[in-house]
Amino acid sequence: MILVVDIGNSNVVVGGVEGENILFEARLRTEATKTSDEYCIDLKNILDIYGAKTDAIEGSIIASVVPQVLNTIQTAVMKLTGKKSLVVGPGLKTGLNIAIDNPSQTGADLVVGCVAALREHGAPLIVIDMGTATTMAVLDKSGALIGGAISPGVKISMDALTGGTALLPGLQLDQPKRAIGRNTVDCMRSGIMMGAACMLDGMIDRIEEELGCKTKVVITGGIAKFITPMCRHEMVYDKDLLVKGLAMLYRENKRP
Repeated sequence: MILVVDIGNSNVVVGGVEGENILFEARLRTEATKTSDEYCIDLKNILDIYGAKTDAIEGSIIASVVPQVLNTIQTAVMKLTGKKSLVVGPGLKTGLNIAIDNPSQTGADLVVGCVAALREHGAPLIVIDMGTATTMAVLDKSGALIGGAISPGVKISMDALTGGTALLPGLQLDQPKRAIGRNTVDCMRSGIMMGAACMLDGMIDRIEEELGCKTKVVITGGIAKFITPMCRHEMVYDKDLLVKGLAMLYRENKRP
């Protein structure tokens, strides 16, 4: 079994993969103040919950966009398994041609998502990850990552709206029934949820116009399943995209 870990700004996704099968997938809150021992206990508890044995882990791979947490979780995995993890970054073979101004600035999670989506769906391609931020990665006809777009995530937008306006209430991220809200809560749901869907549709139109061709669209991330049904473009929702991408990269880079 391969242990895969994706460290995001809000959550740490932990998965167990054996062959082509995802045995389990779990989430922890990303906390910079946690020690390696605390994360080690968290990882051990996840394995116990899903009936996975520590000695069944042949190796691990980590992707991170939170540098201050990466070393802590690397140490935690070493304590748990006795083996050093592969880390997505310089020196790891990905097979992805990154044709942007500064390739070193490309987020590890973005690289992993693009690798998995490209191999499963081909190019040209737009890969969307709706997490703390909403990222859109664009791959041209040759499969090269040529750029993309980053916008505030849905939850950030909601928190900014409710936190910065005294008279607006908090709300659940339920799908709005219509664009024209008839009360404050429905108006907020429409603006936040349907607004996010319209942003994706509009950005896809403009990206395809710049590329000069239609693209496939693959979308992942915790909030994506709520937004995708409201989009007018056809999208493939894949909640396991990063877990699959990490497993692919581990198999291609594992040490003898």
